[in-house]
Amino acid sequence: MELRQLECFVAVAEELHFGRAAARLRMTQPPLSRQVQMLEQDLGVTLLERHSRVVKLTAAGHRLLQDARHLLDYAARAALAARRAANGEAGHLTLGYTAVAAYRLMPALLMRAQAVLPEVDIQLREMVSADLARLLQAGELDVVLTRHVPMHQGLQKRLIDREALILALPAGSPLTAMESVPLRALHQQPLILYSPSDSRYFHDRIVGAMGLANISPRYVQRASQTHTLVALVRAGLGYGIVPDSARELHFEGVEYRPISQKNFYADIYLAWRQQSDNPAVEAFLDRVAGRKDQTEDAEALFE
Repeated sequence: MELRQLECFVAVAEELHFGRAAARLRMTQPPLSRQVQMLEQDLGVTLLERHSRVVKLTAAGHRLLQDARHLLDYAARAALAARRAANGEAGHLTLGYTAVAAYRLMPALLMRAQAVLPEVDIQLREMVSADLARLLQAGELDVVLTRHVPMHQGLQKRLIDREALILALPAGSPLTAMESVPLRALHQQPLILYSPSDSRYFHDRIVGAMGLANISPRYVQRASQTHTLVALVRAGLGYGIVPDSARELHFEGVEYRPISQKNFYADIYLAWRQQSDNPAVEAFLDRVAGRKDQTEDAEALFE
């Protein structure tokens, strides 16, 4: 059976008139009749009883009509699905992200993706920035949300979020009396720092700012993840400098204050391979992340 034959048969079966069926299909009546006759010959059954101008379905015709409708509908949906996949409107995409991105940014992107690309299956993978960059280059991730993108000619990125670095402090600390805490107030104070290996971005940002301001805190503990750092603050081990999105953790016994220091913030980038062969990546970048006219070459940003 050919789809064109089934299409012609269904039109005649529903109209019970060759002339109306031909007009519906925008063709003349003789080729329409030939298509139905070839279908009957292929199946070896009579589908239509033709008496003068009266057309009736046989028992075989009634049965085939049900299945023919399903087959034509399935074929139409298959063609549509193929076109949607080619346009990036269907398929799958692997999104890598850092733990901090999961507090605000990643959920917001997922909600938008669900609204504008509901047929794209997004698989999530959480890991540190160094692993994100490595797996992106290797092609195991399609898009990543990361603090740092290494110099690599095959990668592109754009700044997607910039959030202030704020002070996390135990409830009852004297510094909670301040609406905004100057960085100098942390001189010789116990400070919980990010790990220089697992959280190098935050470690270098904080240590660098302290050095420029000639401030020397007492680094009492190191943590790889923001939620661990805030938990140590709650335990009263010291203060912590964290991105503003850490407020979403809602740790009881921990308060947050802005830090009155210029250019003290954390960036997060959306990065992808320039030569990706996944159409869903293009759709995600344009329709979810709003990439248009905002891309930057990753290598140029680090010159």
